[in-house]
Amino acid sequence: MQNKQYSRKIELVKRQYSGAAYGLVRGIGVINLVHSDVADFYPVDYRIYAPEADGKTKNDHFREMLLNAVSDKHIQARTLLFDSWYASVDNLKLIVRLKRFFVTTLKDNRLVSLSPEGGYIHLQAIDWTPERLEHGLSVKLKEMPFRVQLFKVVAPNGDIEWVITNHPQGTFTTPDIQNENAVRWQIEPLHRELKQLTGSEKCECRKARSQRNHLACCYLAWVSLKVKAQQWGKTLYAAQHDLLSDYLRAELRDPRIPALASA
Repeated sequence: MQNKQYSRKIELVKRQYSGAAYGLVRGIGVINLVHSDVADFYPVDYRIYAPEADGKTKNDHFREMLLNAVSDKHIQARTLLFDSWYASVDNLKLIVRLKRFFVTTLKDNRLVSLSPEGGYIHLQAIDWTPERLEHGLSVKLKEMPFRVQLFKVVAPNGDIEWVITNHPQGTFTTPDIQNENAVRWQIEPLHRELKQLTGSEKCECRKARSQRNHLACCYLAWVSLKVKAQQWGKTLYAAQHDLLSDYLRAELRDPRIPALASA
């Protein structure tokens, strides 16, 4: 999300949840689709979340970006990673229809069925044996026509993540699925670098079109900086610093706008 908490008249701004602030903040919602080969990543699509303008939910944008990535961009990635916000029934069904795999988390209130006779129960009601903790458990989500593999991932601080995948049973152990799910956090450096290196949050224009244009330029700037950083074998922060340093040194040696002295 692009934080605009002090704005009152900028279009596209609305109160929404911010992971950085852990609460509701005024800002512009942005949904990113990132391609990763684990070693590196690039954004391949993004959408501005503005339901008042286009009537689309975040899940609508998710499905549109996914379909566009497969049909128009011909992205060959086989596994999609996303958080529980996008783990809706419609999204999971679409991924399966596209012959892709998903690894995602579930909210605590989701219902699952272990067997047709047992009905649906809450995730916390499952009896987790050592075998299930190691290799996961085959379950059926409510309103889903197929089964998924459920894993209980416990963090060192005691926090629990419920991770599901449609990969065939036996493909992953719990440590494996934890490592697979961890790749999803590559999107966080993208968010941070967009804000810190391109000034994506700093546009104060009021019109929606100006805000959209500004964000588009920021993404282009980030990609250009990423390419240069890879060529130089540097981080994006070092690449940006060196670009500015070279420019300043060149201007000091041979100013394009000469200074005027007055007595």
